[in-house]
Amino acid sequence: MAEENPSEPKSEPPVDEAPRKAPPRRRSKAAPKKEAPPAETPEPAAKDEGPRAPRRADLPPGQRTLLRTRREIDRRRPLFGRQARYRYYRIGRDMSWRAPRGLQSKQRRHYGYRPKVVRVGYRSPARVRGLVPSGFRPIIVHTTRDLDGMDARLEAAIIARTVGTRRRLVLEEAARKLGIHVLNPIVKSEREA
Repeated sequence: MAEENPSEPKSEPPVDEAPRKAPPRRRSKAAPKKEAPPAETPEPAAKDEGPRAPRRADLPPGQRTLLRTRREIDRRRPLFGRQARYRYYRIGRDMSWRAPRGLQSKQRRHYGYRPKVVRVGYRSPARVRGLVPSGFRPIIVHTTRDLDGMDARLEAAIIARTVGTRRRLVLEEAARKLGIHVLNPIVKSEREA
């Protein structure tokens, strides 16, 4: 046994402190998430629903290439700003375009530090001009009669903004039965290919 030295002060036994709580575990970012239950397979469509509306237009390969080219041209095209649009709110608010006509206009004379001027070289290829990005030619539709003469492979319907909700739903149903793609639907259909 070790002898106690009377000259040294006695050390008191350690007091039991309350046990420390471990910090809450944080879920790491890479932790696997709970898997959702498998989705039920959709029932086959009824035969009276008509053909499926295509998501993309059935364009020839040449026009598909031109659509890609148009996308590249759009990406490089500058925003055409009107002269002094930053100075006056009424000019710059709607991003409209008017050609600069002033005799000493730096924008008209194409000074590099001024905004670019609209010119024919910025235009998209003529064969795909007016097509929506998916390749369809948009047709504005007011009644179901407007849907009758449409080619579902090349044209898509845009329901006019003056059409109310009740008639809009009727038009969407008629377009779905004819297999015509609607570009601005209220009801999204899962059936579209």
